Amino acid sequence: MSEPKASVLPANSSPLEKALDLAFGVLLDRVMPPFPALMNPLQTPSEFLPYLAADRGVSEWDADASESEKRLTVALSWQIQRQAGTPKALSHAVESLGFTPDIRAWYQQQPIGAPYTFDVQAIIGRSWSSGDHNRLIRRINAAKSERDQATITLVHETEGQLALTQVLDAPLSDGELYLDGALPELALTARLNSTGLARHYTINDYDLRAQP
Repeated sequence: MSEPKASVLPANSSPLEKALDLAFGVLLDRVMPPFPALMNPLQTPSEFLPYLAADRGVSEWDADASESEKRLTVALSWQIQRQAGTPKALSHAVESLGFTPDIRAWYQQQPIGAPYTFDVQAIIGRSWSSGDHNRLIRRINAAKSERDQATITLVHETEGQLALTQVLDAPLSDGELYLDGALPELALTARLNSTGLARHYTINDYDLRAQP
């Protein structure tokens, strides 16, 4: 028989009060606590994800996004906030949309770039919607520091093809460059940069406000 649990009732409590205290204690023992799974973005019920995102300060949220993207967004939110302004935060910002990042700070570029600039490459291996480039801009803008400027190169990966696209207000079908064959990531970067085809666009607060 289990030991009786300590009661917070005073010594002069009535038998009815003691019985109620004991009965409610038994009922509470039957309740399975939802923690820690409830606060785990990979285990929490899907309907709880928006509340968990709000609790973790997620600034860019799409209610129509896939469940896997929502879970990834919430899971990476704290890392982005803790490491804001660093290449790691920018990398997580790209990853949170399900893209493959390649982040190069100004001192990692050849030749060395302007101080406090980042070159952000996002390789897109999933289906793409017309509003995704705006969402990527917002997430990068939230992850970088105020003094930094980020340039974005989008590489859309399809079956047997890689397409370089640009972050613009125009539809994504405009200005796309299709390359035959699936080139390795490093070879693709060298090929595009050497031929002058990779066009970069500065992302700053003015550009963000200009987005629809």
